[in-house]
Amino acid sequence: MQHPDQPSAVRRGGNALRPGGPAPAGHAPVAAGSAGQAALEPPSSLRTMPLWPLGATLAVQTLATMSLFSVPAIAPAIAANLHVPGTLVGVFVSLVYTVGIASALVSPGFIHRYGATRITQVALLAVFGLLAIGASGTLLGIGLGAIVLGLAYGAIAPASTHLLVPNTPRQAFNMVMSLRQIGVPLGGVLGAVLLPPITLALGWRWALLVQIPPVLALLLLMELPRRRWDHTLATSHRLFGRTLLLPFQLLREAAIRRLSVASFVYSGTQLCFVAFMTVHLTTTIGFNLVQAGQVLATYQICGAVSRPIWGWIADRWLTPAQTLAVHGLGMALAAVAAGRFGPTWPHLAVLGVAALAGCTAAGYTGVAYADFAALGGARRTEATGLGTAVMFAGVTLMPPAFSALATGWGYPAGYEMLAVLSLIGAVMLVLPSRR
Repeated sequence: MQHPDQPSAVRRGGNALRPGGPAPAGHAPVAAGSAGQAALEPPSSLRTMPLWPLGATLAVQTLATMSLFSVPAIAPAIAANLHVPGTLVGVFVSLVYTVGIASALVSPGFIHRYGATRITQVALLAVFGLLAIGASGTLLGIGLGAIVLGLAYGAIAPASTHLLVPNTPRQAFNMVMSLRQIGVPLGGVLGAVLLPPITLALGWRWALLVQIPPVLALLLLMELPRRRWDHTLATSHRLFGRTLLLPFQLLREAAIRRLSVASFVYSGTQLCFVAFMTVHLTTTIGFNLVQAGQVLATYQICGAVSRPIWGWIADRWLTPAQTLAVHGLGMALAAVAAGRFGPTWPHLAVLGVAALAGCTAAGYTGVAYADFAALGGARRTEATGLGTAVMFAGVTLMPPAFSALATGWGYPAGYEMLAVLSLIGAVMLVLPSRR
């Protein structure tokens, strides 16, 4: 690993990163920050793949996402037991992501000072907090659990990036980051498959409590390599004050601004497909819940399977920006098609649209996080925190806009909004940059 204060440049291209190399036109490297912000210099040999850090960060992302989607998965049982509307589940999810925006921007300082592994352990402790407080069986407990989880959820991606980047060969950088992101759909699928049967058999409180043992086990296991993985700490790094402005200072770089706008749109589009696909299919085409569930499962599976494939493409064939532009084009086409769903659409055609939407809208995040880290250079942790914040903002703000359009003018209007914004994001990513 480089000296903490040594700056590095990054290259956009098929091999993603070239530490110390000259920056191309329009992509000047971001200057190194305070002590502890190590430059981006992964090893060059594929034999040095970070299998254990990758496995640990993938497990953390999976368990955290499973806990996040626990409440939506068993929302009907919780609502019936607490005598509240089931629609309050939307408030829970929005609260997690809103608090997560703040934690994503604040967490880089803590990561530099205390180490990525230690902050990941704190995040797992927060996951435990959600599950334990939520299982108390009160609406207030579930709300407090959402806040606790949000404080940790925004820190997971910056901590994982800080840990993975110095140990990842540049030839597989985008693929490794994409593999870690499989934890998001995997956690969602596990929550949807495992928790409803447990709720029916034992009650919704036990559906939360059964998740605690693996969370605590992973937290304790990560203590074994912690000193080795967190061997470089900036113990004097400031946690507050001007340090909090570092992620926003990265927006001076045109490439990071464009990536931020595209990530905001793509993340919002991703959640709009998830949130509205089932109700759209059941009300517009006349699908039953089983058929609509199959379509949603196709979307999620394609998103999970395609992520490492997109990472491989960004490592070998296209630049990350070009790869993400292809994502934007694909999700725009899927949105246009979804807006034209009707009773005459065959089932296979609907599944095809869901597959295209899953491969693009649900498959982009790994390459986006890798590009944030590459463009951030020595400030990769702050750049990833910025990327997390803008993605969470898109998840929070775009679904209400889609809902308003769909309510007032029908589903085609909402999907047309997604298509136009996705195309704008794609075009921004591939526009030529000026020095």
